[in-house]
Amino acid sequence: MEAKAMALLRLSAMALSRSRFALSPLAETVGSMLALAAPCTDPWIADWHARHHSAFTARLDPFEKGLVRLLGSTKWFPDHVVIPPRGGMRTALADELPEVAAFADEDVAAQLRVSVEHSWRRHDLKWLSGKDFAPRTAVLLDAVWRAHVLPDWPRRKALLERDVTYRAGLLAAYGWPKALERMSRRSAWVGADAIRFSDHEAPDRVVGDEGMLFVPTSAPSGTWLCEAPPDRHALVYPARGRAEPERPPVEDALDRLIGDNRATILRELAEPATSSELAAQLGLSLGTVGGHLAVLRDAQLIIGDRVGRRVVYHRTRQGDLLAAPHSL
Repeated sequence: MEAKAMALLRLSAMALSRSRFALSPLAETVGSMLALAAPCTDPWIADWHARHHSAFTARLDPFEKGLVRLLGSTKWFPDHVVIPPRGGMRTALADELPEVAAFADEDVAAQLRVSVEHSWRRHDLKWLSGKDFAPRTAVLLDAVWRAHVLPDWPRRKALLERDVTYRAGLLAAYGWPKALERMSRRSAWVGADAIRFSDHEAPDRVVGDEGMLFVPTSAPSGTWLCEAPPDRHALVYPARGRAEPERPPVEDALDRLIGDNRATILRELAEPATSSELAAQLGLSLGTVGGHLAVLRDAQLIIGDRVGRRVVYHRTRQGDLLAAPHSL
């Protein structure tokens, strides 16, 4: 499975109509594992990386260490670690791991040899010994999820849902080209029926009438394509914003003017969000957030637009002007 090395994804009109967004704890775990295995260069995750890096590296056995090292240096992810989710916003890792563990040893070994061929480091596969490669990979992913992702999952999930809400609003108003805009640094809509997600040369993929899934992740690990028979495709991409830890209130003029929580909500609405997403992101009750949103709306600093069953809030021009010196 090629990572960051795709040409075009070609979608029929039916495929476009059935494409949708989804969440994948598996993708979040793979991205987090790659981030923990590398030196931290992203200030947004520096605190999380510092808390978890040592424990992560200490737990790796030779098989796990070899697999993680290879995944962190290849443009070709093996199929058993990049499986498309089966759709929806409520997918659990327990729903995805059985499919990871089901791969035969010979298929895993063949894919890993391709990963070595596409790596920018020198690798041997001496660590690929014994048997049950796919079940052992599933055990590793489950351990990474429980120790390093699950404790922060509510905050991450809120960020991912917020990205989906934003892009779903663009989709409803302008169509897929606008919804997919800037999904990754190399993404672009090409012609009437194709999406380019990389500048590298590779065979085109044809997405069948079932469409494809677009899966945001908060891990800073790039973009990758997931494929599984008979015709399942998903594109994992970095979500907008960061699932940063809750910050203490800032003692400045805006906070003193309208209150700490309202100022924080106004700053957060630099990117549209629902009341539930704001509550999860900020660690406030839904009732508290709703009350603050009502005040900000009455002051004409924000407005709410209905997108399906959700009301998505965003700042007005007056809200932008008031929050501009303090925007995140």
